[in-house]
This record gives sequence, structure tokens and C-alpha cells, in this order.
Amino acid sequence: MFVGTCSDAGKSILNTAFCRIFKQDGYRPAPFKAQNMSLNSYSTPEGGEIGRAQAVQAEACGILPHTDMNPVLLKPSTDQTSQVILNGKAVGNMSAREYFRSGNKTQLFTEAVKAFHRLEENYNPIVLEGAGSISELNLRDRDITNMRMAKEVDAATYLVADIDRGGVFASVYGSVMLLPEEERYLIKGIIINKFRGDVSLFEEGRQIIRELTGVPVVGVIPYYKDIHIEEEDSVALEVKASAAVAGKINVAVIRLPRMSNFTDFNALERDGRFHLYYTDKAEEIGKADVIILPGTKSTIADLQAIYANGVAEAVVKAFRKKKKVIGICGGGRVMGGGVEGAPITGYQMMGVRIEDPGQVEGMQTVTDGLGLLPLVTVMQDAKVVCQSHFRFKNYESDCAGYQIHMGTTTPLHAGERQTTLNTLADGTTDGYRLNADCWGSYMHGILDNPVVLDDLAAGFGVDAGSGFDYRAFKERQYDLLAGQVRKAVDLDYIYSTLYL
Repeated sequence: MFVGTCSDAGKSILNTAFCRIFKQDGYRPAPFKAQNMSLNSYSTPEGGEIGRAQAVQAEACGILPHTDMNPVLLKPSTDQTSQVILNGKAVGNMSAREYFRSGNKTQLFTEAVKAFHRLEENYNPIVLEGAGSISELNLRDRDITNMRMAKEVDAATYLVADIDRGGVFASVYGSVMLLPEEERYLIKGIIINKFRGDVSLFEEGRQIIRELTGVPVVGVIPYYKDIHIEEEDSVALEVKASAAVAGKINVAVIRLPRMSNFTDFNALERDGRFHLYYTDKAEEIGKADVIILPGTKSTIADLQAIYANGVAEAVVKAFRKKKKVIGICGGGRVMGGGVEGAPITGYQMMGVRIEDPGQVEGMQTVTDGLGLLPLVTVMQDAKVVCQSHFRFKNYESDCAGYQIHMGTTTPLHAGERQTTLNTLADGTTDGYRLNADCWGSYMHGILDNPVVLDDLAAGFGVDAGSGFDYRAFKERQYDLLAGQVRKAVDLDYIYSTLYL
């Protein structure tokens, strides 16, 4: 199990690395995180919802993701409220106070333990991940993710510390020594992450930590920039580009306050034809060749935010100038689409009006959309979660993606004909296509498909047939990450602490 001295210490990345290492070494590993909190989620084949990190880790294991890998998922909808996902299904909304003060932890922990043992029946080893810091004393009695889970399953536990933040000796010492003796016993080693410079210079540091804690430092992971693993934590957005550049197709993703599933755009970040940047500034939107409205957990609130900061007006201006404007899922809910003559879900912001009579998202029951498409959306509690295979536009290529969305969108005028974007394997349709330059889709991961990237690049004077394969790219990154970690840790020691 990998636990941390703090959030963003690198637990998820190390978990991913060891998932791939164990796979390379002939084992059948699987990831597990009892409770995750993230707006970046993923649909499992059985139609459940889990944190994106566990889906990435499953991919590194070479197995399909399953809800047992992340039995409890919290998806923040406001600063103080989250949707609770239990075993892949939404079971309601709770405030932070309600969640942490309620007596539901026994039930949730029981469900988490059951999920873990179900994984054990088919996989070995199970690579567990903690959450945040293990030394949050005020949350100990309500924690179901960190040392309580480690103790329950007798997991060999490794403490990950981010040296790039500074104060690594204090954070390691404090994290270990604040644990009760029976939990401290589970800490088998310490991994120092994000080390810049000559690793040999930390040899004295290794010894000091061993003397202070009684726990060996089993690895010092160098800081790297040339390995690209999908991240689910929104802190990753802080270091991404925020402005247009010359010489490439500039793609601006609207930076919404509660943006979800920003991993939808990672393929654009790696395809050399495009320059991807995130912005909430009208002037930068005006410089873009392509504007993308991303997913959001709070459509109405985020719509109000982009009206207030001038972004909405900038998007409308770009649309009128024939810039490419597309929406993906929650942002794709912006756009409209679906089966002709039938209710069509999502694509909310770019319609004429959004209604929320049941106050699914908040107190406001109706708000005006951007008015680019003749659509009306009604928010509903029912949630669609599924994986899909489809054909994009009229192309013959088989594409893959997944759907996670709420709400029903219908034409403003009954009986109005609509052009759908995607044809699914079962004959149903998804999305709305206004023209070649303006479309929306529920399909998360739609941009991971080479044919979609090539279509997006069309008309800009670049090679539109590069066929960049993002899935193959990701496989190479898992192997690179595993190789980097292998060189940096005492793998023999780690194997000696496991029951394999």
C-alpha cells in the first residue's frame, strides 16, 4: 500500500508504476483505493463509476477497470457538497459535515473491505492507495482509506514523501511518529519522491530518516518531466499551458470552476499538431483555432461564471467567426444531440435554456444558455454511466469512449430534425453536429481516437492524417514509468515484504 505525508505526494503515480512492474514480473495485479475524491471519473464495463486514477492503474495492470477498485467515490458539486458514489452507483449528495460527522463510515468501510476481498479472489497482489495524509489526527476515527484499511488487510505499507515541497524530514518523521504503534509497524519503507539533482547527495538523508523513524528509505525517485501519466487531481492543471502560441493549431479548453474529466484532452496535449491550453480569459479564447467546452459537475453555476467573466461572450464571438467550437460531455452537454425525434441528454450550456426543477444542481431552477443551438435541457437525477463503441461522423473507423452524464435535452421546437455525431455499436446515436466545425458529444475519451484528432486538424494546413495513437502512447509511458521506478527503489526489499 502507498500512503502519503500529504496530498499530491505521488501516491497515484507510484501505484501505477508498481501495477505495471508487477505485471511485467508475471503477476496479476489490481489497484484498489477504498475512497477517492475527484471530479475526474471513469465508466467501468459493467456501467459503474470510479475515480480516474484507478482506471489508469487498471490499464497499467493490463486489466479492465471494475467498481471494486474504488468502492467509494466523492464527486464535489459545490465547495461544501459532494455526490456520493457507492460501488459504482450514485446514492445521493452530502455536505462535508454530513459525510464526516454521520455514522455511515461503518457501512462504507464494510463495503470497501468486501470490495477488496472480491478483488483478492482474482488478482494478486492488490496495490492499495491511500488518500491525502496519514497524519490527519482529527479525521482518524472517520478515515476508511489510509491506515485503517492497511491494518484491516495487513498491507505492507510504504510512505511517500514529496521532497520538492521542502520539509521532507519533518513530514516523514511526523507522519510516522504520530501513528499508533500497531499502525507504525505496518510501515515497511519510505519513498522519497520528486528529487531534483544528484540522488547520491541524499545518502546522508537516508541514514538520518532511518535513525529518526526506524524505517528504511527504500527509494529516491528522481523528478521527471518526460514521462506522461494521466492525472486525476485538478492540481495538475496549475502547471499546464494557459496561452496560445504560434505555429500550431491552438486549442483552448474553457477553464470552468468545477471542470471535470480534463483527461479528455490529454491526447491533444501529446499530438504534435496541436497546442492545448486552459483559459478563463476572453482574449486568449479569441486567439484559439478550436474552442472546447469541457465537462462540469455544476453546469448552471459554471455557466453563470463564464457569463460573469466575459468567456461566454468570447465563445459566441468565436462561433460567429466560424472558429471550431466543440463540447465534450458536460461541456458537450452544451451542444445538443441524440436520437432524432427522441429526448436527447446533455450538451447543456449552448442551448437556449437549462431547467432544474428538482434542484439537482442547486437552488436555481432555470437559467439561459448560450443560445447557439435550439435546445432546452431539463436536469434529472438519473445518471447514464457506460462504455461505448461508435463510429464518428461518417468515418468507418471503430472508436471507443465512455459516458457519464445527467439531464435530458430536447429540441426547442418539437419535431425539429437534428444531425447526430456518433453511431453506436447497438444502433443508437450520440451527440449533435451543427456542421463540420461545431459539434458536441457525451463521449468522454472521444479525442483519444485517431480519426477524431485527424478530423479536428482538418482545414489548418497541417498533415491531417498523422494517425496519432494515444492508447499506444500511454502504453509506452507505463513502461517508461516502471523502468524509472525500478532503477530508483530497492525492489528486492519490497518483494521481501509481500505475501505473493
